[in-house]
Amino acid sequence: MKPLKTLVLEYLAKSGDKPLRPRALAKRFGVPKHQRQQFEDLLRELAAGGKVKAERDGRVGNVDALQAARSGFLRGIIRINDRGGWFSPHPDDDTTRDVFTYERGDNDIFIFPESLADAHDGDEVLVKPSRQRAARGRRTGSVEKIVKRKTTSFVGSYFEEHHRSYVRVDGKSFDAPIYVGDPGAKGATVGDKVVIELVRFPSATRSAEGVITKLLGPRGEPGVDEQIIIHELSLPDEFPEEVMVAAREQVALFDETQLGDRTDFTNETIITIDPIDARDFDDAISLKQTEDGHWHLGVHIADVAHFVPAKSVLDQEAAKRGTSVYLPGRVLPMIPEQISNGLASLQPGRVRFTKSALIEFSADGIPLHTEFHNSAIRSTRRFAYEEIMPIVEEPEQFKKSLPQEVVALILRMHELAMLLRQRRFEGGALELYLPETKLQLDADGKVQGMKELAHDQSHQMIEEFMLAANMAVARKLTDCSINFLRRNHGRPNPMKLQGFAEFVESLGFHLKKHQSRHELQRLLDRVKGQPFEQAVNFALLRSMQQAMYSPVQEGHYALAVEDYCHFTSPIRRYPDLTVHRLLDEVIRRDKSRQKDERTRAIGMGLPLLIRLGLHCSGTERRAAMAERELIRMKLLRLFEGFKSRTFEVVITSVDKKGVYARSTEYPVDGFIPIYKLAEGKLDYDRVTRTLTGRRGTSFKLGDRLDVRIAKLNPDERVLEWAPLTYKPREKTKRRVVADKHAKSQRRSSTIKKPRRRS
Repeated sequence: MKPLKTLVLEYLAKSGDKPLRPRALAKRFGVPKHQRQQFEDLLRELAAGGKVKAERDGRVGNVDALQAARSGFLRGIIRINDRGGWFSPHPDDDTTRDVFTYERGDNDIFIFPESLADAHDGDEVLVKPSRQRAARGRRTGSVEKIVKRKTTSFVGSYFEEHHRSYVRVDGKSFDAPIYVGDPGAKGATVGDKVVIELVRFPSATRSAEGVITKLLGPRGEPGVDEQIIIHELSLPDEFPEEVMVAAREQVALFDETQLGDRTDFTNETIITIDPIDARDFDDAISLKQTEDGHWHLGVHIADVAHFVPAKSVLDQEAAKRGTSVYLPGRVLPMIPEQISNGLASLQPGRVRFTKSALIEFSADGIPLHTEFHNSAIRSTRRFAYEEIMPIVEEPEQFKKSLPQEVVALILRMHELAMLLRQRRFEGGALELYLPETKLQLDADGKVQGMKELAHDQSHQMIEEFMLAANMAVARKLTDCSINFLRRNHGRPNPMKLQGFAEFVESLGFHLKKHQSRHELQRLLDRVKGQPFEQAVNFALLRSMQQAMYSPVQEGHYALAVEDYCHFTSPIRRYPDLTVHRLLDEVIRRDKSRQKDERTRAIGMGLPLLIRLGLHCSGTERRAAMAERELIRMKLLRLFEGFKSRTFEVVITSVDKKGVYARSTEYPVDGFIPIYKLAEGKLDYDRVTRTLTGRRGTSFKLGDRLDVRIAKLNPDERVLEWAPLTYKPREKTKRRVVADKHAKSQRRSSTIKKPRRRS
């Protein structure tokens, strides 16, 4: 983590016109009472250096932030679109939100293009509100200062014109090319993909200027697309040397024979079940059933915290990355592979250190008792998901090829998992059916085919046990009054759920209680396998809030539980690693039978956890965006050879400008502008999300169309479809009569009536 001095300055910089008393600030950062004097000395040192302003009453604040706030400026994030920009002020209780976690809110301010200065999408800015109002009464303002650039690095295509060098930046960030100096800079040739650093951003009065910092290679060459996404989203790639040195030191120190005070489970029958191409294995399962019918589940998770000490360079790098990034054909790990794929990977036949959650369930699947251990295991066998269901369905066929205790374990796992799954849905849990596909790549990273990933009972088995462990850990930490990073999923906005109910009503499905999770799940089950299944699932997903990491208890709506956290993937998620460290302290306390009061001093202060939660939520969004963008880019490169092909597509989104439609063969969406859909005017119904023409033509979610590619640009990730045929619906007799009546009414209204004589 960053030094306390840096954290204090960053926090005060976000505090606006709210200077804080030293004691309150110390409490926010979890400074113990015996260190309060040192903390106040630190504040005086910052004030003497001019970085902090001390008020007469002793309160302190950031100089620039106080001045800006008192000038009537607002601080926040700006998002740019074709019509201008939307400014999202930092909420009073949250001044650290990452750009990837922002959604447009009611307090947002519209910025006209001429008032943007040189602000770029995602920048943190100071905005001065004005009295002028935009459409629908929206507040407006002007950008006064750029506080922090989201990025100054961009990726684009190099070209030359009139003996001058330019880069056309990928995407829609800039309308005009960027001038980059001398021709052939960094050895780039026309058509190469390059990384540039902007030294001057464009504004209404001046053009942009940049310098080439890295040559990625010719467009479409192996590995270039991957590097484009890595640099576009500023993803961390190679580890710094000092981090690699620290990882090697951990390898040298590890001795699997020295278990210390760990609970020894190395003689237990324990297995792992993972995707067939998994590179790291961080969870393993044991399960017994006693004569009283009770289930004794063991969820054993790689003890990454043992190899990544708090505040070490390994920890600082992992915190910065926040998560591993899974790209098609490559992983950008959160932790060096010596640990993530070696020491902490639960490989079969190897002694590995773990944290074990032991949960006792009644015969009916009700949790009765939980224990946590620092432990050691030796995985008996590694299975791929595809191997599990044949064993469950025909166990007799595997008597000779597998040890009987392993077959018996798998059968017990299946029985308990299905029991837990049934109880979850009876309790109101939701499960959306969103198909997941995986690209099949050749040696050059080009798409050779697609594979839809199954989510059968073998996946559900592991899913249920991971959920059970996550809930058990969250309940334990809550009971101990410990602040920790929860995985929250807030309740949906009632208005959005009402809109969803009206939408499915237009499809013929009536929701009696649209806020009931049971009712929503029954609907999802009813539409499964129907043409508009994806449309309904996506519409419900858009009606919900995004899941976030936060120490504030909000509950998890989709799981229908109050306490939930992430514990089961510390190799790839930093929040899990922080939870492991807290569990360490709980395990030590339980062993020494110390009082609960000790646990209240464990871990970070609430403000630091809030910041960390927002950061990890942002890195998670960034990782998902990176995977999504690279998949889209690779598919659009594939489509360059399909320009004469016909595709069947399904409409996935409708708005007043047109529709988005996804290929039924490839998971890629394209846009169809409204003027290409049909002749004449189409009216947009926001409730039913339908475009309807005067002649009975309509376009709604779930409709299927035959299309061809009208516009394709992989660099900008742009795909437009053009429908092949348009067949208006046949008019009924009643509609024909109504049209004739309307026409006669219009004609009669144009006849001039004689002037009445007086």
